[in-house]
Amino acid sequence: MKIAILTNEYPPYVYGGAGVHVEYLTRELAALDHREHEVQIFCFGDQRKQRGNLSVRGVQPKLKLTAHDPRHEKFLDTILRDIVMAGLPKDVDIVHCHTWYSHFAGCLVKQLCGASLVLTSHSLEPHRPWKAEQLGTAYHGSSWIERTAYQNADGVVAVSKAMKKDVHDLYGVPFDKIRVIHNGIDLNQYKPTRNPKTLREFGIDPDAPYIFFVGRVTRQKGIVHLVNAIKYLRPGIQVVLHATAPDTEEMAEEMKRKLEQARSETTNRIIWLADVIRPREKVIHLYTHAAIFVCPSVYEPFGIINLEAMACETPVVASAVGGIPEVVEHGETGLLVFLDAVHPTNFEPLHPEQFARDLAATVNNLLETPDRMRAMGMRARKQVEEHFSWTTIARQTLSFYRKLLSQR
Repeated sequence: MKIAILTNEYPPYVYGGAGVHVEYLTRELAALDHREHEVQIFCFGDQRKQRGNLSVRGVQPKLKLTAHDPRHEKFLDTILRDIVMAGLPKDVDIVHCHTWYSHFAGCLVKQLCGASLVLTSHSLEPHRPWKAEQLGTAYHGSSWIERTAYQNADGVVAVSKAMKKDVHDLYGVPFDKIRVIHNGIDLNQYKPTRNPKTLREFGIDPDAPYIFFVGRVTRQKGIVHLVNAIKYLRPGIQVVLHATAPDTEEMAEEMKRKLEQARSETTNRIIWLADVIRPREKVIHLYTHAAIFVCPSVYEPFGIINLEAMACETPVVASAVGGIPEVVEHGETGLLVFLDAVHPTNFEPLHPEQFARDLAATVNNLLETPDRMRAMGMRARKQVEEHFSWTTIARQTLSFYRKLLSQR
């Protein structure tokens, strides 16, 4: 079997969950039955690697396209890379695309090579209307590409049951074409690893408890609501925000203003880590030492970050949206915060102040029961070990490929 993986993100250029997914999935796919299949990765960037039956080739055209609206340039650059990417795979059986950034290329490869087209639904454009801030009217273009790809896909991998329903409801993909395969975690890498030196390096007091957030500065991740909740948190804790890659300059400026306001309203220390932390082991140290990991997303098809925290035996407080309840078991491995209502078009909470208060109240209640926190953390690790290893996810993915090829 020859498998072509098409993606925007691949190391070292990873900024979100889709990139993490592709990195670990491809590694495990190549390791399974390595004499029987070949894994080719085509991505955005200058990567070039060959390791056994796994190859990586980045796509970085020298041509730069311009547009009357600067926000359209990223969209046009994506289309250009996709066209170049479509000409690279040869004699492939499966073309597997991740996010809309690679969907156009996948549709072309299906026609040019006769490959079965597989999409993994990490997110869906109609459920991310804030992308219009980033792309302008090119958001309509990304939505059109995504819809076209789903209508032409031979199979769809949904990262959660909630996502399976969304793919069917939004794009009419028959349920028998969709298989739920959750995201995974590297259990050997993500495990409780204490290192107070790392905390001091980032200005965190190792002797005081802290809550931890990891995610992009985007409306989807709900970081604004967490920052608004800081003034309601009990005194004596630290708030550590590993918040990177703002969607827009405006979003970055809004975040700075919100943080300044939050600092004026609390005596608790707020540490903002705005740059991507390398190596990854340092992030694992931060997960491990955290009292609680907080995931305030307003839209989250799955949420690998919750798995990362759970694997480090850290309990999670998360919003009960999308696929999160399939990962965080309320009262067992963490606590869920239920939004009473969300806006039907932008998915923001209709009562944002109440959401912020509920987030803080849930964190405060859990902090008051250290024994319960420790028990939740241990159960979280056990749940991850039993259900979310990347080897299991890779085997399920290969099985899906084989099913699609047998049908063809």
